[in-house]
Amino acid sequence: MKLAIVGVSGLVGTELLKVLDELNFEINQLIPVASERSVGNYIRYKNNDYQIIGMKDAIALRPDIAIFSAGGDTSLQWAPEFEAVGTYVIDNSSAWRMNERCPLVVPEINSSAITSNTKIIANPNCSTIQMVVALNPLHKEYGIDRIVVSTYQSFTGTGMKAVKQYNAEKNNQPVPEPRAYKHPIFENCIPQCDVFLPNDYTKEEMKLVNEPRKILGDPSLRITATAVRVPVFGGHSESVNVSFKNAIDIDKVRQILDNSPGIALMDNPSESVYPTPLQAHNRNEVLVGRVRLDNSQANTLNLWITADNLRKGAATNAIQIAQSLVSQNLI
Repeated sequence: MKLAIVGVSGLVGTELLKVLDELNFEINQLIPVASERSVGNYIRYKNNDYQIIGMKDAIALRPDIAIFSAGGDTSLQWAPEFEAVGTYVIDNSSAWRMNERCPLVVPEINSSAITSNTKIIANPNCSTIQMVVALNPLHKEYGIDRIVVSTYQSFTGTGMKAVKQYNAEKNNQPVPEPRAYKHPIFENCIPQCDVFLPNDYTKEEMKLVNEPRKILGDPSLRITATAVRVPVFGGHSESVNVSFKNAIDIDKVRQILDNSPGIALMDNPSESVYPTPLQAHNRNEVLVGRVRLDNSQANTLNLWITADNLRKGAATNAIQIAQSLVSQNLI
């Protein structure tokens, strides 16, 4: 097993190395890849030092799997080059998510979408992943009609530039240019994740509309979203209002959530038991709580969902896709 990690020196790349170790994903050769400015530097994995190499050298090694966390433009340029030498590419950017030939995969839901002919596999948006992990088992049981989601997303989802801005503002220092956000993120909430589109929704919000339809295999799903960036270091949260086509039983809903893979149910309001981003930090599960009926509308639930955006929202899901490739004997 030869595994390349493209963008190994970034936030998600660093997390990939941690998750790779924790999940005991067996590899024979680790191939760390990054931009030209990082080539020649070293990363450490399992008490060994590995020298970072460039794209062309990595392709020449013909890795079995290449996990990309280096941005959409990089993925569009280089993923087909890896594909051409027989490498399975697992891409964390938005570049391939809505491409018809590329499966958009959350292993708890649709790992069967991966075949020997699908060499480029898209990792969904971090906020999408945690939402569909929680909603998929309920969709199977009751049939989702409409989703209204408001997100509270960690600034770490924007990358190192946002981390530098947050730390500078927190320490009352000049913010390095270019800034991640036009507004302060320290002690603030910014109702803008990514750029605005002609319909006045952001790209992040439209990902939450379009990606669940593809993952759940239901283009008829009605979804609306508001995405907010918050000064939280490690974890995204979501307030989800979901209406179903069929009558729901609240006790059965909790039972379904409690017994579904990838979900940790934390729902005891009388004891103030519910998930928070701090509790989700460094965990691979999706945490669900505040499960309750919406008394204003029939067959409707409110849920509070949190997850570590660098883990299940990116690195963990990517490694789980790699595990699916192995378990399905595609490698």
